[in-house]
Amino acid sequence: MKVAIIAANGKTGSLVLQECLKKGFEVTAFVRRAGTVTNPKVNVVVKDIASLSSADLSGFDAVVNCFGTWTSETLPLHKKYTAMLCDLLKGTSTRLIVVGGAGSLYVNKEHTVQLYQTPEFPKEYLEISTSQVEELAYLRTRSDVAWTFFSPAAVFDPEGKYTGSYTLGGEEFILNADGESYISYADYALALADEIENKKFVGKRFTAVGRK
Repeated sequence: MKVAIIAANGKTGSLVLQECLKKGFEVTAFVRRAGTVTNPKVNVVVKDIASLSSADLSGFDAVVNCFGTWTSETLPLHKKYTAMLCDLLKGTSTRLIVVGGAGSLYVNKEHTVQLYQTPEFPKEYLEISTSQVEELAYLRTRSDVAWTFFSPAAVFDPEGKYTGSYTLGGEEFILNADGESYISYADYALALADEIENKKFVGKRFTAVGRK
């Protein structure tokens, strides 16, 4: 399995990289700065996401988009770069797996209310959530790309431990056995690498929760 990871030196990307290597995948890391990924088992390409071409992404079984940004001015880049990657991969068998957000998860069975629309949703995360809601909505318009959007739990913990287990969900907001919407970055990375291998959610969004 040949996998490309965009922003492979970030908090999420670096953990996804580790999990892919554990599975024996042939991994190529796309990074903006040289020296940020030094594992000798990884092919490294120093190139900004905005400069990628279809030739750069040719031949991969999966491309994982771990790009993330937080400022008001740059949040539109989530949708912009995902759209660009769709255009580069359209008509190919290469999967596009996007690291998404929890805000777009539905909180009712009718799928009329999303988490970011609820009164309890933290205002400080509203902008980033809205940008990723738009990103997912865009992906749903693309039938010419084998996309997958992976929403983490509401509490997405960069310092959380690796437990090696998780519970999968689909379009709806779910809780773990402790009644919490929680997953560590490490267990999220495991679930993502498993999805690359298992191909359960091609053309779909899914989510996962873990335990502390």
